[in-house]
Amino acid sequence: MAWVLLLAAGLLEIAWAFTMKLSQGFTRGGPTAVTVLAMLASFALLSISMKTLPLGTAYTVWTGIGAVGALVVGVVILGEPLTIGRVLAAALIVAGPSLMKLSTSA
Repeated sequence: MAWVLLLAAGLLEIAWAFTMKLSQGFTRGGPTAVTVLAMLASFALLSISMKTLPLGTAYTVWTGIGAVGALVVGVVILGEPLTIGRVLAAALIVAGPSLMKLSTSA
């Protein structure tokens, strides 16, 4: 169950990163409110998952989901460039948390 909560927390991290961009420096009310709510929910789920998962594993997986997810949202929705360097960086980001998860018995 902790892994499901951690996945949800990571997806919420993607949501708050995207809505933070849409908030235009917290000058737009709707996206700002969604950003804050998604942040709070993401942190709450991360915290609950850390009751059973090791800190390093949970935090690494959470940030990995958020980083790669934000890259995908940037490319697919915002039209940001997808270069070989960015793909390689994303692959390395996925490799770290994947290895961390595989080496955790919780």
